[in-house]
Amino acid sequence: MQYLNILVFLSGVLWVLFFLWVSLVSLREQEPRAAGVSVLLALAGGIVFLLPVLLVPGSVWIVVLSFVLAAGVILFFLPPPVRRDLTDATPSGRIDERDVMFSRRLLVPGSRRYEEYYARHPERKEVDDRFREKPGLLSRKALYFDPLTFPAADAYFRTIEYLAPAIDGEPHPEKTKIDPARITRYLKDMAGLMGALESGVTEMRPYHYYHTRGREHNYGQPVTPEHRYGFVFTVEMDREMINTGPRGPAVMESARQYLEAARIAVAIAQYLRELGYEARAHIDAHYEVVCPLVARDAGLGEIGRMGLLMTRKTGPRVRIGVVTTNMELVPDLRREEPAMIDFCNRCKKCAVNCPAQAISHDPPAVINGVRRWQINQEACYTFWTITGTDCGRCVAVCPYSHPDNLFHRMVRRGIRHSLLINRLALPMDELFYGKRPAPGKIPRWLEYKKSK
Repeated sequence: MQYLNILVFLSGVLWVLFFLWVSLVSLREQEPRAAGVSVLLALAGGIVFLLPVLLVPGSVWIVVLSFVLAAGVILFFLPPPVRRDLTDATPSGRIDERDVMFSRRLLVPGSRRYEEYYARHPERKEVDDRFREKPGLLSRKALYFDPLTFPAADAYFRTIEYLAPAIDGEPHPEKTKIDPARITRYLKDMAGLMGALESGVTEMRPYHYYHTRGREHNYGQPVTPEHRYGFVFTVEMDREMINTGPRGPAVMESARQYLEAARIAVAIAQYLRELGYEARAHIDAHYEVVCPLVARDAGLGEIGRMGLLMTRKTGPRVRIGVVTTNMELVPDLRREEPAMIDFCNRCKKCAVNCPAQAISHDPPAVINGVRRWQINQEACYTFWTITGTDCGRCVAVCPYSHPDNLFHRMVRRGIRHSLLINRLALPMDELFYGKRPAPGKIPRWLEYKKSK
């Protein structure tokens, strides 16, 4: 019995220390609710584990606590059951960029393109005409127009256009011979030095490419897959800024990271051309590839319920850049994350918090040959045209979007490897942060006050 007393006492001390540490981490993350809950859990652990040992050592309660601890240890080391059928990989066809909302918003009523598109898709005309009646993305008449953040976001997007002429070009006539493994490592280090969070390489497949372009400058042009390899990387969006969505700082940060991804991609593409190899950067409004699919196949994550890339470090709180090239690189293996997708299947926090109700609450369905989720892009984009921002609530509330620190890395690893943490992660996240967390406060430096 003495050993049981010691075991329970030490477990209680570890419990209290752990949750006090979590409270400090939460305070640093500016999460007062999570910090308060952690303190309460620390106090509860002290009462449950420490007081019985100090007041009534050797009681039946000590034996019960010992069995609870033993069960917890067993469940901790048991692997979680996951559904691998949720990670089907290969689409059966290619996407027409003209069908995405960023292309459809460019169609001008009465124009030839407008008439031709809705002759092919009459079912989309009414809903699309409805969003055209709204103020529009970054509009001064939008619900959340802000004279500081909206012009900043617009400036970032316009700067991307200055980079657009450099996305492609003629390679140097003399090829520099470099070992594929060496240049692959170099590109990853180069991207990291320029600010990329993670990077990888995949062998390009037809389904990675759009089959027809859909932007104003290339509408209707077919896409011919030309390059064998895709170098892909992510850049991290600031959590404090994204948490303010759907207000202005969120779209400002989103635009800033589109620009960062463009800057890195253009530089890497130019570098590869200097080495004598064809290379094209794929940046906002100038994509020929479906970035999340390329990133997934390069081992950077999975595509979750909200239709975005879910990375292991920061969940969907990233933007993606891609460079395709015919220089030989060493592809990374796709790293399937069935536990992540299984967690996504149970979570639904993004769907619950979506202001436009554009995210499905249902299990994934087979779409284009792949078992996956598909958002209602019309509802999502229409909400954007009302608020003037790209919202970001789904990204902000995702449990995987928490900062990449030791505590949250422990939780993410536990979701993959521990039955106990896999099953407790979601209810604990809702306890710590709320099932419907309120948008974060606008950073003080972005608060706008009209001059008198």
